Amino acid sequence: MADQQPAAAARGAQQHARRLHAAAFFDLDKTIIATSSATAFSKGFLAQGLLTRRSVVASAYAQLAYLLGGADEASTERLRAALARTVVGWDVETVSTIVRDTLHESIDPTVYAEAVELIAAHQAAGRDVVVVSASGSEVVEPIAAMLGADAFVATRMAVADGRYTGEIDFYAFGENKAVAIRELAAARGYDLAASFAYSDSVTDAPMLTAVGHGHVVNPDRALRRLAAEHGWDVLTFRRPVPLRQLDTQVRVTTGAVLAGVAVVVVLAWWWRRRRRGRPT
Repeated sequence: MADQQPAAAARGAQQHARRLHAAAFFDLDKTIIATSSATAFSKGFLAQGLLTRRSVVASAYAQLAYLLGGADEASTERLRAALARTVVGWDVETVSTIVRDTLHESIDPTVYAEAVELIAAHQAAGRDVVVVSASGSEVVEPIAAMLGADAFVATRMAVADGRYTGEIDFYAFGENKAVAIRELAAARGYDLAASFAYSDSVTDAPMLTAVGHGHVVNPDRALRRLAAEHGWDVLTFRRPVPLRQLDTQVRVTTGAVLAGVAVVVVLAWWWRRRRRGRPT
């Protein structure tokens, strides 16, 4: 299957608009952002004393294994286990504060411009956008809000007395993502057959098969082969661009369009007045 460029995918998102209430489900790590959201805030956690330098090294090693391992089940499980061990005893409110205060510094530079364009295309077509991630909800929720998403699905860590226990109440991974999507669809009235999903990971096959329009992003060989079997479009995201820069580009483009419209209106007004002034 030939790769479909993101611009073409954005046009396709518009063309598939339907009256049915559909949604677009986006994996987060290596699909919307070019890194692991779970470890992107390590600098802030270290500065506040939640992480030691030793645990930072262990977390970095787990992330490296994840990034180089093709995000398969084994590498994702290693990352999950490492993070679960790391956060035992952490104060939940402190974590939320660090994520909120360092959100733009940690996440902004890693966001794929192509993903932002697709999110905007789906919202313009009247679809809800849902971020679906195996990372914890305290991390995923503010990122989803920053991206303008309508909802999110994330891992829920067990909490006792305001602190993480190291246990996991719900792990948003593999088949669990599909289960959560179906539950959300039932609650919000989404037509999954008319909906879209995007992911870089072969472990998200259940999520991709749960919707009518699956797309794979920057796939490795195994995921590309699976995409060919299922007829999923293949997208290539290459441009991590800070959201603030994208916002500036949007404002500049919008300003240029409005200026052009203004010129056309003025010229039309001038032409009408000129014609009215001609003798009959």
